[in-house]
Amino acid sequence: GSANNQYQTYAVITALEKHLKPWLIGKDPNRIEDLWQSCNLKTYWRGGPINNNVVSAMDEALWDIKAKRANMPLYELLGGKARDGVACYDHVGGRTKEIAAESVQASLEKGYRHMRVQYGEGGYGGGGFLRPGEGSRPEGGYQGWAFDEDLYVDTIPRVFDYVRSKVGFGPKLLHDVHSHLTGSNAVLFAKRMEPYNLYFVEDLLAPKNISWYRKVRQACATPQAVGEVFSNPHEYLPLITEQLIDFCRTRVSAIGGITQAKKIATLCEVFGCKTAWQEGGENDPVNQMASYHVDISSTAFGIQEENSFPPVSHEILPGTGQIRKGYLYGSGAPGLGLD
Repeated sequence: GSANNQYQTYAVITALEKHLKPWLIGKDPNRIEDLWQSCNLKTYWRGGPINNNVVSAMDEALWDIKAKRANMPLYELLGGKARDGVACYDHVGGRTKEIAAESVQASLEKGYRHMRVQYGEGGYGGGGFLRPGEGSRPEGGYQGWAFDEDLYVDTIPRVFDYVRSKVGFGPKLLHDVHSHLTGSNAVLFAKRMEPYNLYFVEDLLAPKNISWYRKVRQACATPQAVGEVFSNPHEYLPLITEQLIDFCRTRVSAIGGITQAKKIATLCEVFGCKTAWQEGGENDPVNQMASYHVDISSTAFGIQEENSFPPVSHEILPGTGQIRKGYLYGSGAPGLGLD
């Protein structure tokens, strides 16, 4: 299973080796739901990222074991295929609006229909950054890259206006705000993006500000994708059940594995939300395949984030998923499909 956590890696390793392993050895691997609940509760404090990574590693491995015993791909045990492939969105963008439009066109030629368009200088997810030394600065203070909300709210809609003028409304465009906005600026940004018919805008707001999504929903129809940094159910549950978002963006290995992801997908189906599991650049092939099996067996599936791995990953983990013309495919082998 995947316990993916690039940021607190050694904490996860210690939790796996010192806490999960001695507790898990000797238990019946068939009892996935029982083991999930027990592992989730045994730390007393739950819903945090470290224990979620640990639960996910165990849970994905147990599902892999069960499906290999059944000699079936895992999706067969989750209800069978609900589609023939898992649609993915490509990552495109540029330092100018012209490059951004060209990158969308190049992605279309590769077979993608969905593209997340990022823009600007100042690092990935830019577009609202003042260059070093620009803007109003206190004497002797910080002079590096600085984010300006108002500049972002003014810049990004202009970029999408240009991109749409060049590529039309056929491509399904997305954009990630990376939780950079607050309060009324988030509402204003979502409203200003409405004419460009986005597939979704991702993470307008940080988790501490999620109550503002009610005001976003009241103000405009721009679809909202939320949850990349969520780890506790009480963060995403009200957003789904109150129909305040359109896509749940949690990462499978960050919220408790396949068992929890399947429950979230069912909840999304009931309340008219969709899944768009987070598969950022620091992810791994095992978690990608865990996401794939939930995706392909769920009618709540919306889109999957593209993540391609180098040849060495396919050599180390034979059966790693492959993306062809905008769709993710598993190997069809038993279990998760990789080893």
